[in-house]
Amino acid sequence: MEPLLANYFPILVFIALAGVIASAMIGGSLLAAKQKPYPEKLSAYECGFEAFDDARRRFDVRFYLVAILFIIFDLEVAFLFPWAVSLADIGMFGFLSMLGFLAVLTVGFIYEWNKGALDWE
Repeated sequence: MEPLLANYFPILVFIALAGVIASAMIGGSLLAAKQKPYPEKLSAYECGFEAFDDARRRFDVRFYLVAILFIIFDLEVAFLFPWAVSLADIGMFGFLSMLGFLAVLTVGFIYEWNKGALDWE
């Protein structure tokens, strides 16, 4: 039973080390930084403008549309990283497949741009 617990010792060391580093960073910031909050610093900050209404009010649909589009395009771009790493191994078929994927991504982006989904007025 003891060798099983010995296998978890490095994890315990890493957790303890992470706690020490986190405590040192928080303590260092408390000692080094000015701790003089003022009303403007403590006020809510929302997208560069003052909070002007109840937080439970409805948002414009365009806000959600832009957020969803960002997530979609961000996830699609995330597929480029594994492709770039394994480009030497996948050959011409993998290269042409990714060009097709990028073509579909570009067509979708142009469509959204023409529909005005990226305009914020």
